[in-house]
Amino acid sequence: LSQEVEALVSHWNLYINLGGFFASLFSVTLFGPWSDSVGRRPALILPTAGLALQTAIYLLVMYLELHVAFFLLGRLVSGLTGDYNLILASCFAYVADTSDRRGRTFRVAILEACLGTAGMLASIGGGQWRKAQGYLNPFWLAFAASLAATLYAAFCLRESVKQRKPAKLFTLSHYKAVYRLYTAPEHPSSRWKLILYSLAFFLLVTVHFGAKDLYVLYELGFPLCWASDLIGYGSAASYLAYLSSLGGLRLLQLCLEDTWVAELGLISNIAGLVVISLATTTALMFTGYGILFLSMAATPVVRSKLSKLVSETEQGALFASVACVQGLCSLVATGVFNSLYPATLHFMRGFPFLFGAIILLIPAAILGWIEIWDSKHDYNAFQEAPPPPA
Repeated sequence: LSQEVEALVSHWNLYINLGGFFASLFSVTLFGPWSDSVGRRPALILPTAGLALQTAIYLLVMYLELHVAFFLLGRLVSGLTGDYNLILASCFAYVADTSDRRGRTFRVAILEACLGTAGMLASIGGGQWRKAQGYLNPFWLAFAASLAATLYAAFCLRESVKQRKPAKLFTLSHYKAVYRLYTAPEHPSSRWKLILYSLAFFLLVTVHFGAKDLYVLYELGFPLCWASDLIGYGSAASYLAYLSSLGGLRLLQLCLEDTWVAELGLISNIAGLVVISLATTTALMFTGYGILFLSMAATPVVRSKLSKLVSETEQGALFASVACVQGLCSLVATGVFNSLYPATLHFMRGFPFLFGAIILLIPAAILGWIEIWDSKHDYNAFQEAPPPPA
């Protein structure tokens, strides 16, 4: 019976995640470019209201003991209104609207740190609350938080799009706007940079999600055999990387270009994953977490680089595509890393972390190559420029 329940949970999780992903793929690429015309507030009100409605459906399912298929219904409702991916896209587009090019990377990093802090609080507090009182009360908090976010976006948030204009919602032009980002950008040289930065972002976030999914399994198994308290401390340590990366990014920006800060972040990530893959003691595992202190510095740099490649009127379309890439990262990471872990247990338990470290060499090479190419291009342009008049 236990194995049958586990199989059903696995299948329904797959259905719910796939349903939510494909529904949000349709809606995010519709609402994101639409927000470039009508403003960011509608693109924040819709997904937060959708999440509130999803949580309300989940509460009804638990109170009335309805069939588990109604969870899929709630997920589809949230997906069609943009889901979490549209919230991310709209928030990052809002930051791009309200920041200058020089300070954008740090603003994006602050938003990333907020995500990490929220995840840490939810992981630690939510788990203990569920253990003490069950599932219902934490879901009421989730419903209240979603509703509060909807009301804040509707009545308190200032609009960031300066030149708003009415635009039809259900039209193919919004999807074409996302397509044109990569096929006909404003500057011809931006096309391959957008593609390469998007590839780097995809690999970076996939490794992040994949490793994060396996930390608890790895810590529970031999030879670590951690108890629940150590697992909680380990989870907190992994989330603290968001805050330490924010501080490290701010300090390193005083003396380094953003790209080289991202390279240091990737080195931190690679070294930390290698140490974790070889960890056989608690001290070594926490050493790996400590080395990851700058691991989240690369993601905001890549988001900022992407943002600077498009015009002010294309930020919503850009971050909508980035949000879809992030949603795809979650699916790919779950499929690849969760399949790789049991397949490699017989020769190296930490091999998925080592595999992730090797994969991160690709975005490191991409970022470094683009920076060197830009520096060489700028130097040649300076050499060819006519001398200033006497």
